[in-house]
Amino acid sequence: MARIIFWEKPGCKGNTRQKEILLASGHELEVLDLLSEPWTQETLAKFFGERPVAEWFNPSNPRVKSGELDPAAIGAGEALTMMVAEPLLIVRPLMQVGQERLAGFEVQQVHNWIGLALDSVGPRDPKNCPCVTAGR
Repeated sequence: MARIIFWEKPGCKGNTRQKEILLASGHELEVLDLLSEPWTQETLAKFFGERPVAEWFNPSNPRVKSGELDPAAIGAGEALTMMVAEPLLIVRPLMQVGQERLAGFEVQQVHNWIGLALDSVGPRDPKNCPCVTAGR
């Protein structure tokens, strides 16, 4: 069992499902609001590690989904500046266990990191937000 700090967008159905999976897997959660956290570029960068910058962005964000923003064409520094100013651009959730951090909810990656009861995942991929309205 891990004690996870879990940053979410309050009311996000995708984050709710992710929390259900983590709790069913025996983990303990401290849930925080991603949108009201006083992020800095340095703090955010720790969640992304060596992942490509394009994977740092919430693919459901209206600006990303419409093509207004092309995450693949944005450098790390610019991406972090944008995310500090507009946290809805950040892929969700952000999670921390001890000093280790992770962005997004790729089932296999989370399972390898802290362990999941895979039978609790269900047929719908929990990394994708089920909201009808993009970017919610």
